[in-house]
Amino acid sequence: MDYGNVLLSSSPSTVAQMESGARGQMRRNPTLICAPIMADMVDKMVVDTVKAKSSGADLVEIRLDSLKSFNPIDDLNTLIKHSPLPTLFTYRPVWEGGQYDGDETKRLDTLRLAMELGADYIDVELQVVQEFNELIRGKKPEKCRVIVSSHNYQNTPSVEDLGNLVARIQAAGADIVKIATTAQDITDVARIFQITVHSQVPIIGIVMGERGLMSRILCAKFGGYLTFGALESGLVSAPGQPMIKDLLDLYNFRQIGPDTKVFGIIGNPVSHSKSPALYNEAFKSVGFNGVYLHLLVDNLANFLQTYSSTDFAGFSCTIPHKEAALKCCDEVNPVAKSIGAVNCIIRRQNDGKLFGFNTDYVGAISAIEDGLRVSQNISSKTSSPLAGKLFVVIGAGGAGKALAYGAKEKGARVIISNRTYDRAKELANVIGGDAVSLAELGSFHPEHGMILANTTSIGMHPKVDETPIPKNALKYYSLVFDAVYTPKITRLLREAEESGAAIVSGLEMFIGQAYEQFESFTNLPAPRELFRKTMAKY
Repeated sequence: MDYGNVLLSSSPSTVAQMESGARGQMRRNPTLICAPIMADMVDKMVVDTVKAKSSGADLVEIRLDSLKSFNPIDDLNTLIKHSPLPTLFTYRPVWEGGQYDGDETKRLDTLRLAMELGADYIDVELQVVQEFNELIRGKKPEKCRVIVSSHNYQNTPSVEDLGNLVARIQAAGADIVKIATTAQDITDVARIFQITVHSQVPIIGIVMGERGLMSRILCAKFGGYLTFGALESGLVSAPGQPMIKDLLDLYNFRQIGPDTKVFGIIGNPVSHSKSPALYNEAFKSVGFNGVYLHLLVDNLANFLQTYSSTDFAGFSCTIPHKEAALKCCDEVNPVAKSIGAVNCIIRRQNDGKLFGFNTDYVGAISAIEDGLRVSQNISSKTSSPLAGKLFVVIGAGGAGKALAYGAKEKGARVIISNRTYDRAKELANVIGGDAVSLAELGSFHPEHGMILANTTSIGMHPKVDETPIPKNALKYYSLVFDAVYTPKITRLLREAEESGAAIVSGLEMFIGQAYEQFESFTNLPAPRELFRKTMAKY
């Protein structure tokens, strides 16, 4: 599906959005940010509407179903009068994923009342919109716009079914169409993008869940009317909802437009990655029109085939997709081919072909060499301090292959250790090294002064108490490197330092390999000082 050549027109409604939502800022899109207000008391809701404005929201969604006690006339008047932002009233019933479990007539009458008292928007479920229309009998204040919504908590229907759903919602008299579906796979989001970009009416298209995250950010690229952003972490009104702070500061939401190029970190798991913070800050600093996202991908080939537009311009690959990436690319750099793993994919703008390469080994090996030089007071002018050293690599996946290849290139004697001995042996044979199983590694110490490099996810958040090797074995190593960088100091690194070894964090590898990726994404020099400054926050 090619989304790159669709032009988004500025209808009167989008112009109104630009005026109401810009808050004096230059922005590339008219998409509004709506903060759900879900307090259980009216007074707290009023406080939260003020907080929403200071956070940068354009409007608030008052979730009446979250209130413990509710006096419709008094409370609606209070909320409308004291909210510093335009108000959207939602009174979501249990049968549509909300908390209200009372009389339907009273619920719909409350929405009618909100409309009459001055609400800017109300949300009515498609399932009951006919009853609501009969209730108001065409008497709708000009100021108020009716959002007719449909929520699917199981899946995302086909494009044809979504198109039919939009037509039904439009026919029901909606001023704004809202469709929220659930992502079983990240490719489901493409169907919502297709519907959104071709919609003739204002539309809110959201895909719930972590696999649907990019729908909430890229709606600004594809012409969505609004997106939802939580005031605080955990206070979400639907699964996968980002915080307003992240929309504005992490993803530079206001600067996303129809021509914005999309990049991202492809992995599973992926939410822990700091790559979006690094690249989006760098994009902003150099004025590059791109956005970098977390992409929770199950099947890499399906993902790349679905998002084949040149607008989806480049990707970093992490666990477990580095080896699969090799097979998905049209062309692969010879070094990446030798390693057997790709950690960066570029989509060429002239022909859409995918080019894969590997920056892992440069970032990691350089960081390890620097660590050795500092800890052993070795001159940077001499040959690699890895030459002749026994270099133990834990893990035989993409990153393990990269480090084994890099260490061998520098003249090290390489040992591969892996939970599955056969995989360790296979890699060892390819690069001309030896293999030991992970179970044997604790008693493997043929000499002192060895180098250890963990390339697995053992010890990564949230399983921070795990380590791949017993502490008593670490005294035989002069330096220990851990590719994990969340947390920055893993249990392995902490115990290695306590055992007298120099340590190198995965953060060093992360920054080192990112330089080349940034330059490949943007054709601009990497802002190296900014990279270090950005990552120093974590």
